[in-house]
Amino acid sequence: MPGVSVVSVPVTDQDRAAAFYTEYLGFRVIEDQQMGPDMRWVQLGCDGQQATITLTTWFDVMTPGTVQGLLVDVDDADGTRSKMAAAGIECSELDEQPWGRFFTTKDPDGNGVIVARTTSAHS
Repeated sequence: MPGVSVVSVPVTDQDRAAAFYTEYLGFRVIEDQQMGPDMRWVQLGCDGQQATITLTTWFDVMTPGTVQGLLVDVDDADGTRSKMAAAGIECSELDEQPWGRFFTTKDPDGNGVIVARTTSAHS
């Protein structure tokens, strides 16, 4: 198996969510396509990473805010937390564990995100 390709993150506003993930967590929009009159495929990724996320609005059983524990590896957990906190985004205190330095936060829809600088290449 080559690995995880796409993780769906349920949101209410794809543009607002994309702005959060790109501005604060280093993602970039790799695809934004209409999927019919009322649906868009908005896929975000990071350079050199196989796994991506798609910001979904069309799954009835996936309520925005229900994803918890999405771990995003960043280059600088301290700097990322400072930038987010300065923008008024609620963040936990930084924590240090054997696997890395991290804090938790929520995206605009309440999906839980662990923002970390992991100590290994494979989180």
